[in-house]
Amino acid sequence: MKQIYQPMHGKICLVTGATSGIGKATAIGLARQGATVVIVARNQTKGEAARQEIQVTSGNTAVDLLLADLSSQASVHQLAATFLERYEHLHVLINNAGVFLTKRTLTVDHLEMTFAVNHLAPFLLTQLLLERLKASASARIVNVCSGAHYTAHLQMQDLQLQQGYNVWRAYAQSKLAMLLCSYKLARQLEGSGVTLNCLNPGFVFTNMGMSNVGPRAQSVAKAILSCLGSSPEKGALTSLYLAMSPEVEQVTGKYFDKLVPKRTSKESYDQALQEQVWAASMQLVKLPMEA
Repeated sequence: MKQIYQPMHGKICLVTGATSGIGKATAIGLARQGATVVIVARNQTKGEAARQEIQVTSGNTAVDLLLADLSSQASVHQLAATFLERYEHLHVLINNAGVFLTKRTLTVDHLEMTFAVNHLAPFLLTQLLLERLKASASARIVNVCSGAHYTAHLQMQDLQLQQGYNVWRAYAQSKLAMLLCSYKLARQLEGSGVTLNCLNPGFVFTNMGMSNVGPRAQSVAKAILSCLGSSPEKGALTSLYLAMSPEVEQVTGKYFDKLVPKRTSKESYDQALQEQVWAASMQLVKLPMEA
């Protein structure tokens, strides 16, 4: 079924993880509707190639590139500062970037990498851009979550997974943390003109997680995933729906799967746990708690 989207001319959208996969497909979809699309990349060469591809594919030259390493909080701060200096408005923020790491790795901030990139980076970026979003209302925040959260159980005493690390546990925990804080922030934003929704893109064939395995394993994994996973274009449909559809203009604090709102895990609705994860996240990104 063809979705009806609002015209996006004059709208400014920021998309993380937009050099490949779902993020790039999302950026192309936004650009096709006339939006000014700002993509975030870690690598200049790869980012510039993606920017040009998005321009050519969409027929829209209003595609900008900002560089940031989302595993570094200093880099996230610089990303936000550069965006705020360059753009007076922000109408859509899509936190799409994510990692899936087979080995426990620490960031430059001495934090577990999966939790830092998948949860803390979008958490921090959203906080740093929140006033600009409010000033641009109506505005939308779209957080790309995962069905993996259904299998997660947060251990507040070991968010860095120093004990019992495995790739799935780390990924699922990071996505549950994102969901918990998203629900809390959506409540805070009620009446502000800014909506926040999460989504499950489904099982999509992308390059996420391929960088930390060998070439032979990569070729085997890609062959299997390309058969089992859906395309990035299909994976981006729910992100685009939440970013542009008039049907969800006033909808907030929901989780969507295949364009349909869906109940998340019981743990994700625990408001006491939401408060705990929020406080821990604010501390880890070194932001002051609200008065």
